[in-house]
This record gives sequence, structure tokens and C-alpha cells, in this order.
Amino acid sequence: MDVKPVLGIIGGSGVYDIDGLQNKQWQAVASSFGKPSDELLFGDFDDLRLVFLPRHGRGHVLSPTEINYRANIDALKRSGVTDLLSISAVGSLKEDLAPGTFVIVDQFIDRTFHREKSFFGSGCVAHVSMAHPVCSRLGDHIEAAAKSLALSVVRGGTYLVMEGPQFSSYAESELYRSWGCDVIGMTNMPEAKLAREAELCYASVAMVTDYDCWHPDHDHVTVDQIISVLSSNAEKGRALVRSVSPRVRDDAHAAKCSCRTSLSYAIITAPERRDSELLRKLASVAGRVLESTKP
Repeated sequence: MDVKPVLGIIGGSGVYDIDGLQNKQWQAVASSFGKPSDELLFGDFDDLRLVFLPRHGRGHVLSPTEINYRANIDALKRSGVTDLLSISAVGSLKEDLAPGTFVIVDQFIDRTFHREKSFFGSGCVAHVSMAHPVCSRLGDHIEAAAKSLALSVVRGGTYLVMEGPQFSSYAESELYRSWGCDVIGMTNMPEAKLAREAELCYASVAMVTDYDCWHPDHDHVTVDQIISVLSSNAEKGRALVRSVSPRVRDDAHAAKCSCRTSLSYAIITAPERRDSELLRKLASVAGRVLESTKP
């Protein structure tokens, strides 16, 4: 059965203030996994339902470690989101990825260590594949939209996700460069893992604000320069959302995307051994498969 697409956007405050968004309404969405970062902003754009979530809360009140990633993804799933666009600010680990560049990420290295990384656990164990952690179909739409806007965009790149909130040391920055990483940030993990567990099509756009500390000019970057890039990126991010929306709306192949069936063979706990309380919490995230495997 085809499901009408709903585009979710996780990003900063500058991203969700887009021209043409109609029927706007901030609404609290309860989650079985705690409190999301903020209320969700619902609206309609070009005959497509959009749902925005400020990742750090309005006013940037949450550090990357303090974000309840499980509640965020669960709330978006409960809101009907089918396709999820993550927009985040990052530092560059490559000379040719200059500030202002948009990188459509296709791989991650997860160096976070103080975050809940799965909806599943004792009482219902599941293992999803993260070999290809983003949705290539959604990535195609983002690439086409970015090129139509003449944005400086690179398709493909590895995002090193660090715990933070402190930035990396010079030695760490050089280590990540030696691993072949392209950009560094603090927010896309476990976000991408949880989106996969929730059977959402997930894509990440990393907006470069400056070079990480490996770069010889890093210490000369001023706060004003970074704010200027952030403002410019936010404007371009809004334009990207506007351009992506009709592509998501009109995608006739979305229903067959493998992201939407990622749990089909992932749950390994026998039905009669599953914890009823955990199953209740998983109702939105994994209801499609749990209903079909009831004892």
C-alpha cells in the first residue's frame, strides 16, 4: 500500500522559517522514549506535508550529548514522516571542502560514547544493517535540488561524528584526516542509526562552516566569519528544502525503497520471549513488523 510522503527536516532554527509554508502549527508530540528536543512545526508546502524539528531546541538549549535522539526520531515517525532530511553544521577536514560547501554525506564514523543508540535492547533485540547508512534515493533528490540552485555541493563524503561538546584537538583532527574523513560534527549519530531502525529514508546534508583545527588558517577564523557562513548556509538550506519538496512528493519509486523495510529480518528475539513493556514503547517505530510476528 502506498503511503503519502511526509518530509521531515531536522536542523537549526534558520532552516524551518521558509517562505510559502502554509498551515503552520507548533505541536508537542509525546514519545515513549522521553521528551524530544522541542515541539514540532507542521506545515504544508507545494502539496507536501513538512515536519520540522529543531535539533537543539529553539534557542539552541541542548548540547549534542543532551539531545534525546530516540525521542526525536520516534516523534517524527509518530508524526507520519517517511523521508527525513538532516541538515547540520560541520567543520571541514579537506582543503577542497571550503566553508559554504554542502556535502551530501554517504558514510559515517561514529566516535560518540555517551548516547542511547538503539530503540531495541533487553527483551527485544534487533540488528539493522548500517553498511549504507543513508538513503541514496533521497540523496539523488537532494543532489538534483542543490544543482538546480547552483549550490556548491559535493555528493559523497564521510562524516566523523565526535561526542563533544568540545572541539577536537589538533592530534585528533589529523587522525581523522588520516582515516579519510571529509567533515566532522557532533549530531548525526546516533540519529542515522535510529532513523534506520525506524524504517525512515534518511539523508544528511553537512554544511561546512569552517576548517577544523588541522588547517593552518584555523586560528585566524573569527566568530563574525563563522556567523556569516552560518547565515548564508541557513538561507541556502531553506532554498534546498523548497527545491527538494516537489521531488519527494512526486517520487513514484519511494514505496519500494529498501529503507522502509529495514526491520523485516532484523528482530531476532523469539516472539514469546519479547518484553511487553518494550514492545509497547516500540509500537510506532517497529509496529509494522511486530504486528506481523505476534505469538
